[in-house]
Amino acid sequence: MNVIDTLLRAQLTVMALPDPAPIQPPGTAGLTSIMGWAKWIALAVCILGLIAAGAMMAINSRRGEGSEHVGRIGSALGGVILISAAGGLVGFLMT
Repeated sequence: MNVIDTLLRAQLTVMALPDPAPIQPPGTAGLTSIMGWAKWIALAVCILGLIAAGAMMAINSRRGEGSEHVGRIGSALGGVILISAAGGLVGFLMT
């Protein structure tokens, strides 16, 4: 048996596997839309938080207090990561 035959058999085997992707139930299009809006609004709030923390850091840098806002920036970036990965995290926790 040559390499090409082995690769073709492997490809046919992979193509015969069922698709494990979840299927959205009928009538849930509105819920998906609401979740998309909530994610967009949450990310917009995080962006505004980053802008505010950066502005406060710039204002307070003359007084030597600029480093206090690094924690706020870290929290905002953590929120962005959590919001962006919410779908994957829920899918992982449900299995």
